[in-house]
Amino acid sequence: MTDGFVFSSGSVTAGHPDKLCDQISDAVVDHHLRTDPFCRISAECAVAKGILFLAVRQSSNASVDAADVARQVIDRVGYREPPFAAKTCSIMTTIDEALEGRATADERGMTGEEIEAVTATQQGSLFGYACRQSPDMLPLPIWLAHRLAHRLSALPSEADCGYLSPDGQVQVAVEYRGRVPARIHGITLVTAVRDRATATEDRLCRDLMERVVAPAFADQPIAPDDQTRILVNPGGTPLIGGPNNHAGLTGRKTAIDTYGEYVRNSSAAMSGKGPDRIDRIGAYAARHAAKNVVAAELAEECEVQLSYAIGQTRPVSVHVDSFGSGVISDREILERVRRTFDFRPAAITARFDLRRQPERAGGPFYERLAAFGQIGRSDIALPWEDTGMADRLV
Repeated sequence: MTDGFVFSSGSVTAGHPDKLCDQISDAVVDHHLRTDPFCRISAECAVAKGILFLAVRQSSNASVDAADVARQVIDRVGYREPPFAAKTCSIMTTIDEALEGRATADERGMTGEEIEAVTATQQGSLFGYACRQSPDMLPLPIWLAHRLAHRLSALPSEADCGYLSPDGQVQVAVEYRGRVPARIHGITLVTAVRDRATATEDRLCRDLMERVVAPAFADQPIAPDDQTRILVNPGGTPLIGGPNNHAGLTGRKTAIDTYGEYVRNSSAAMSGKGPDRIDRIGAYAARHAAKNVVAAELAEECEVQLSYAIGQTRPVSVHVDSFGSGVISDREILERVRRTFDFRPAAITARFDLRRQPERAGGPFYERLAAFGQIGRSDIALPWEDTGMADRLV
């Protein structure tokens, strides 16, 4: 990136078909873990028109009606009327008890030798990032996009905005000067409607500006100015939206789940995977380390890369990049990160208590992560967002 540039990131509402699939997959994970914290579970979902397909691979003592779980999520998201409705859509499931055995021990009580014996069952490079651009230490474009998408997602449930479909998306473009956000370059809002006769262009623009854009920027130091281009449905207003208009698939929005493409992210999906999958929990561990580096004021921004190989316990590579913002060298930051954080799979699961998070939440936990980002969430108490390790890095 040069000193002056414009960067855009997008987010989607909970009713976007891809995010609907993510939420269903994670809801299945939640239900299994609440009953059987030591299960192994993987769930993937696809949806188009009035048909939803759900594939579950498990080794679990829990009895979960996956189709019923899917209908509950569809109803919560707001699809209650044809052509795609929670009660009437066709749901096909395949349940395969093919994952290798349940976990035999609680990671929180494991000895050092037992932790060392738990190896990665997938290969991959996972990335964590943090910066000073927003209160939640996320790049400003994705942070603002989530903020707008969250408000847009809630709008159809309001009585006088019932004409809106749950399906919507947001894009925010931010102008940078010297890697520092300077102004809002542009905002695009796209939302489907249930009835074009009710959703006049004037009403739609007014509702979105007054109820989505204005509140989202009311307390922000950088807000749209008279040069900011704000577009509403620039390609036309889609009718109905959701799976009736475009298909959805679990794991297709990895940039939305993480950093909005501002920095690197793994191509591996996080949703639908249990707490033994390093391609999910490794991303949380990398974020945790990066955020604590920034909280410790060792750098203004920091990316942590973890690379794992199948059959090995420790990452084969740990790398740190402060993009020139560090008060000490990247080599020294890396050494402190290595001394402070245990990146072995069982140690990550134990540190974040990932098997019991759904039980502790008393309801959805992973499902809540499936929309509006899996990191940088101040609305959920996430263990990988805690900065209590910062003092150990100083």
